[in-house]
Amino acid sequence: MANYKFVQNTKCEYFPCHQLKEEDFNCLFCYCPLYALKDKCGGNPQFLEDGTKDCSDCVLPHYKEKGFDFIMNRIQDILELGKK
Repeated sequence: MANYKFVQNTKCEYFPCHQLKEEDFNCLFCYCPLYALKDKCGGNPQFLEDGTKDCSDCVLPHYKEKGFDFIMNRIQDILELGKK
């Protein structure tokens, strides 16, 4: 695995913030860049009564082996949002 694809901040007071084995937990995308895609992000978000997106049960960006690639495969969708 390329070093730039995996970062851990074990000193973070929230680490690990999702249910995933600590050794596999990637903090690189602490805040998911796909949040703006709403229900089209590819994860499993929940939506609160007021419409707020809740990603607390999603671990896709945090997988050691596939999180980086998952995000980068969808980043073009984020860039498109900026064009409209």
